[in-house]
Amino acid sequence: MADPDTPTEATASANASKPVEAKTGWFDESKELVKTIVYAVLIALGFRSVAYEPFNIPSESMLPGLLVGDYLFVSKFPYGYSRYSFPLGLAPIDGRLFGGEVKRGDVIVFKLPADNSTDYIKRVIGLPGDVIEMRQGVLHINGQPVRRERVEDFEVKVSPNTDCAAKYPFYRVSDGNGTVTCRYPQFRETLPDGRSYLTLDLIPDGPRDTTRPYFVPAGHYFVMGDNRDDSADSRMSAAENGVGFLPAENIVGRAEFLFFSTNGEARLWTPWKWHKTVRWNRLFQAVE
Repeated sequence: MADPDTPTEATASANASKPVEAKTGWFDESKELVKTIVYAVLIALGFRSVAYEPFNIPSESMLPGLLVGDYLFVSKFPYGYSRYSFPLGLAPIDGRLFGGEVKRGDVIVFKLPADNSTDYIKRVIGLPGDVIEMRQGVLHINGQPVRRERVEDFEVKVSPNTDCAAKYPFYRVSDGNGTVTCRYPQFRETLPDGRSYLTLDLIPDGPRDTTRPYFVPAGHYFVMGDNRDDSADSRMSAAENGVGFLPAENIVGRAEFLFFSTNGEARLWTPWKWHKTVRWNRLFQAVE
């Protein structure tokens, strides 16, 4: 009688037919990790290229709507895609693919025509074929004045990201309780189609409050900053360090909504201050 603890010929044969599992070494684990990271980067780049791209506001040219320290998402798909829709502008695209309609009043991010690499953000004022002119601070489109109404002053608390002391000290005020703000003259501008937004006029009869007529050529747009006296835009040529007429292919996308905003008072090494520097009331606001 066979010993139950002794392997029989059949058992030995079955065991011999089972594949031996190979032990996973550090090289294989590292290779899988690298593949995972590469896939994640490719997915992120794809999403950034065809859907939404984050953008931060570096200057005050779009006050009062956008503040320095605002972070927003720019959508790519409303206007279609050009080579500048993709990282480093390397995509072999001539013109725009699946182009959508750019509308007056849209706030857009684009590549500065002077170098085709610097990101700018402005508002679309003139479409191809339009005639744009400023007369004593009043915008004219195709010879017709755009409605402009004086509204309440725009106030923003002074912080490392926002301070009018250097350029406009006469707009810097204190409420007596130690709170210092910049208080600017504000106007509501309404386009012919009824779309409206807020602008600032910091210098009465400023150097770009009255301009020559600009005839917007085909395939181009005329863009301006809402902070009219503090914006290098289509009123200035590339030789004047401005934008000039904006080629359609330079448009990256449309500004949609804010996802973060900070006044700049905290640093990376002071995390206990982070929550105090967030402008909570600005989060998830749509760009007007």
